Amino acid sequence: MSNAQLILALIVFQRIAEAVHGRINANRLLAAGGQEVGAGHYPLIVILHVGFLACLFGAVPPETPIDWRFFWVFIGLQGLRAWVMVSLGRYWTTRVITLPDHVPLVRRGPYRYLRHPNYLVVIGEFAVIPMMFGAGRIAVAFSVLNAVLLAWRIRVEDRALAERRRVTA
Repeated sequence: MSNAQLILALIVFQRIAEAVHGRINANRLLAAGGQEVGAGHYPLIVILHVGFLACLFGAVPPETPIDWRFFWVFIGLQGLRAWVMVSLGRYWTTRVITLPDHVPLVRRGPYRYLRHPNYLVVIGEFAVIPMMFGAGRIAVAFSVLNAVLLAWRIRVEDRALAERRRVTA
């Protein structure tokens, strides 16, 4: 297995593990009375992410040299993602789920500084992962598609969480 194939396989494994972890948290939140908001856009996000990885597997030849500068940026993004996930704890999911009783929003970790730090990670990944393999066109195409979907998702999430933003932590 080449370096390119190994890196892509590890990214796929990571995404599957995150999806499972997010599903466990989502089920827990829903069982506690949480409500999913904006479920209509979620399949499009899944299709985008699966399509992104499939496109990379199809377009990046196994012998492609790795641009290690972008690899290390990707590793840094994973550090930020871990910080996001640890900060949100049981509230981290891949879906938008609100809880009853106006539970205050998490305001620790990167959420002290940014409203949507996880989306910053995703934006970075859509640019950086293809650039590791010199696939600039894939980076641009999927970054544009991701921007459209993230704009929609952020509007949905901000609307869903507006009341909870008024509750102090």
